[in-house]
Amino acid sequence: MKYLIFALCCFASVAKAQNNTDSKRYKKVHQRAIMADSHNDLLTASIEKNLRIDQDLRGKTHSDLQRFKEAGVDVQIFSVWCDGDKKQPYAWANREIDTLYAVAARNPEKIQIVQDFADIKKAVKKNKLAALFGVEGGHMIEGDLNKLEALYNRGVRYMTLTWNNSTEWASSAMDESSLANLNKDNANALGQKREKGLNAFGKEVIKKMNDLGMMVDLSHVGEKTFWDAIQTTTKPVLVSHSNAYTLCPVFRNLKDDQIDAVGKNGGVIQLNFYSAFIDSSFKKREKAFLLNKQAKIDSLVATGMQKEYAQSMIVDMYKEESIAIQPPMEMLLAHLDYIVNRIGVDHVGMGSDFDGISASPKELTDVTNYPLITKALLQRGYSKKDVYKIMGGNLLRVMKAQHN
Repeated sequence: MKYLIFALCCFASVAKAQNNTDSKRYKKVHQRAIMADSHNDLLTASIEKNLRIDQDLRGKTHSDLQRFKEAGVDVQIFSVWCDGDKKQPYAWANREIDTLYAVAARNPEKIQIVQDFADIKKAVKKNKLAALFGVEGGHMIEGDLNKLEALYNRGVRYMTLTWNNSTEWASSAMDESSLANLNKDNANALGQKREKGLNAFGKEVIKKMNDLGMMVDLSHVGEKTFWDAIQTTTKPVLVSHSNAYTLCPVFRNLKDDQIDAVGKNGGVIQLNFYSAFIDSSFKKREKAFLLNKQAKIDSLVATGMQKEYAQSMIVDMYKEESIAIQPPMEMLLAHLDYIVNRIGVDHVGMGSDFDGISASPKELTDVTNYPLITKALLQRGYSKKDVYKIMGGNLLRVMKAQHN
């Protein structure tokens, strides 16, 4: 019996040592990777919730300046967003950009707003967060190419052609899918303000972005807009925060032929962490959860808060209930595997949508959980080189290619 006990103790010691080795390995790989996230809505969240992102915001947001460092995030593209109903969206965009410039001025040793790939390398070498902007919605340039260029000059390095709302020059995925589900009479009653896809000005927008070196972001756009943009652009495209339609058939995800087209174009698809874009059954659970809290949501909206952030506040208030209905991280990684199997490991990355979503996978409660993705990728058989690409290398390649 004592020999059996001795053998079991030896086995336990070996297992413990192996676990310690594995733990050190994934943390080391994560630390060495240049971690780059293409989409975080903290700027909007800080304004909507009246917060300062260089303070400790645990329990209030998914991220803050200190937690980016803890998470090993080296490069963050901050989303500049407002919904389609916001008056003077260009002014709002500049207000959000001003917010980050103020943070950078207060924290020069922690964060640097960068302009190009060379700046990114310098910031990372100095252990600073390299920060850029991505405008989420073409309505924010107000139909003016001069405003597009002005935003580029302030550090905007991609523009999502549409948010859920269409512009006069591009149709959104939400609008295209809504029209597809209407009968002909209802579609006519809706007015169908414009044809689907890009019009002539929309194609001029793409050409201007190519000339500037600004990534064309195809998240949120309708299928017709997607194909028009792919055929117009001369540079690799970005899909900043979307997943695979085959695994989760919602209007915001990419169908197989779209995934294939991004691969052929040399672009990159950045995975969105929103539970409803990962798990098609989540929306039903979320609807029941939010319906039960509708009065509180309405009271927040009545103060002037945008609906998306009112819902986010409710999730923060009822954290345990919220996490209970969320899908596991495994379902997010299934989207990653699916895209890799179709077009290769060079065309996928991370576009979390943190602080712009009301629910993420159970294990990914905030940015500090990013190392868990690195750990899971290694466990799934991805090499260190693969992990470096997925966690940031692919996004940086596409960004650099805008100036080739």
